[in-house]
Amino acid sequence: QVQLVESGGGLVQAGGSLRLSCAVSGSIFSMHRMGWYHQAPGEQRELVAIITSDRSTNYADAVKGRFTISRDNTKNTVYLQMNSLKPEDTAVYYCYVLSNRNYWGQGTQVTVSS
Repeated sequence: QVQLVESGGGLVQAGGSLRLSCAVSGSIFSMHRMGWYHQAPGEQRELVAIITSDRSTNYADAVKGRFTISRDNTKNTVYLQMNSLKPEDTAVYYCYVLSNRNYWGQGTQVTVSS
């Protein structure tokens, strides 16, 4: 059974930083894409950042220049370094993996206070 376990969320002041991690365990085929989505209260889940197996990246416009996604294939882990956080970044952040199907983590709360 495949599991995605996120960590690193929490409460931070505006301008601060957090680093999210998502460790993938279980029997899984090649992870073509790994990434992060977020969902604020009353809003739809939205893409934050994606990284492919060849390490191409794509970011939402709102986070470009502030967030960096990376992956460690030896650890089956994807990271999201979030700098210069803003109150509007407040949301539940979900890890995502595309393999033979989509996989999602349970989510980790990120709260940025003003």
